[in-house]
Amino acid sequence: MARVYNFNPGPAILPVEVLRQVQEELLDYQGSGMSIMESSHRGPEYNAVHEEAVANIRKLLNIPEEYAVLFMPGGASAQFALVPMNLAGGGAAADYVNSGYWAEKAIREARLQCTVNIVADTSHTSPACVPDPEAIRGTPGAAYLHIVSNETIAGTQWKAFPRVDAPLVADMSSDIMSRPVDVSRFGIIYAGAQKNLGPAGVTVVIIRRDLAGRAGEEVPVFFRYRTHIEKNSLYNTPPCFNIYVVMLVTRWLLKQGGLQAIAQQNERKARLLYEVIDGSEFYRGTAEPSCRSWMNVTFRLPSEDLEKMFIREAAERGMKGLKGHRSVGGVRASIYNALPVEGAETLAAFMREFAARHG
Repeated sequence: MARVYNFNPGPAILPVEVLRQVQEELLDYQGSGMSIMESSHRGPEYNAVHEEAVANIRKLLNIPEEYAVLFMPGGASAQFALVPMNLAGGGAAADYVNSGYWAEKAIREARLQCTVNIVADTSHTSPACVPDPEAIRGTPGAAYLHIVSNETIAGTQWKAFPRVDAPLVADMSSDIMSRPVDVSRFGIIYAGAQKNLGPAGVTVVIIRRDLAGRAGEEVPVFFRYRTHIEKNSLYNTPPCFNIYVVMLVTRWLLKQGGLQAIAQQNERKARLLYEVIDGSEFYRGTAEPSCRSWMNVTFRLPSEDLEKMFIREAAERGMKGLKGHRSVGGVRASIYNALPVEGAETLAAFMREFAARHG
């Protein structure tokens, strides 16, 4: 069966080169006589995988030494709770920006752990947008400021980040590794792997080491960041296979020329689609142009019936995963790192042809 252009929002497309290597090594990883899935997480084969994955992430993001790179379970949803548990104990309050669906989820979870101050809210703005980072003012004494760097459902993305006195914490699940980021601006960056890094089941956490010391003794040992720093993410058996794929994907990113090169490609893919939307009265973008996502292009057609037809016909032509999130409907093209430019070109051509037939 031929490969399709996969526009799914997550689990999402992986580089074909990576999938082929996984296939080749699945039964016998580098002459060990067993799969990496079967290898001991304390053994030399997996240790080399683990260390390279960390080193690749450090190199791609130019991570300073005062930051640790962790592999943790539970996805971003677990981090919604772990961040306030670790950083906002002892009655501290935390600042949050509500930019949409995923920010709202983080806020609901944080409210179970600490007092939450909403310092900016664009969750119900139409067209969707993120706040002006220059206008955000942190609460004096806040434990941290939390943002979601890319809202997959709304199709919005921060192009610049706020500057406040408190540590900046970012859920970058859907745009990590899509562009260069100054890690030193953040206290914590966390990201579920299933968009740009690998398969679902592992979460990358980049944390300034001094922040890990904030967790009190009331926080269960497994839920403390310092536990995972001290044990190099090996406190319990990690998701070895998932981390192996993360190693391969980050190796692939380095071969592409790093994040500057991949950012140029991502911007090109996004512009191909936004140019069709802006050049036609048939399509309506749902995000404010100044903060449109390079990862998730969201738009509507004149009717829901036409949207269903568009999604069905696109799938028949080998473009799958274009249905918008169930909470908002419409069309969403997720164009993560591994989607080739040809995929965006093919979708743009189909959009023009579909509009000509039905406009």
